[in-house]
Amino acid sequence: MKLSEIATKPKLNKIVLDKKEIVSTYGEPLEFFVYDRQPIEVFGRLANADKEHFSDIATLMKDLILDEDGNPVMSDDKQLPFDVLVEAMTKVSETLGK
Repeated sequence: MKLSEIATKPKLNKIVLDKKEIVSTYGEPLEFFVYDRQPIEVFGRLANADKEHFSDIATLMKDLILDEDGNPVMSDDKQLPFDVLVEAMTKVSETLGK
């Protein structure tokens, strides 16, 4: 098989945050989207993110946590609550690890 046969354009996948604490706090499961394939640079940034500095990883998540149109949910003036951000980060890591 040729590599060109398995190379495809990334697709948005829906991720649902349905942990009971999230649902209890926000009244329903929360959803966001992430591309199923990422450039190698993203994996490199994840691997090299300084685990001691949470802000490194949180900054990277701005590029990964997207709305249904593929636009970033967070920006310089819009941030997610900490509990949602941590759960979203966990789900993104699980999703990209597959």
